[in-house]
Amino acid sequence: MPRRVLKGVVVSDKADKTVTVLVKRRVMHPLYKKIIRRSKKYRAHDEDNRCKVGDSVQIQECRPIAKSKSWRVIDADAASA
Repeated sequence: MPRRVLKGVVVSDKADKTVTVLVKRRVMHPLYKKIIRRSKKYRAHDEDNRCKVGDSVQIQECRPIAKSKSWRVIDADAASA
């Protein structure tokens, strides 16, 4: 089964080897048919502590590393999104 890949922005890098990534998406409302914004935060593993707040990153699903961490950073751009 392929692993999901999401794009988002780092909103917290306070934990060691962990970043919090905010992923925004647009979905259509089932009743009103209007496009609405949804967002969710994911905790991702950042082995080298490279990511800083505001960085645009790609995260990929992986095995559970901690209770709330089952994603890892695969690509980190220095550009802010």
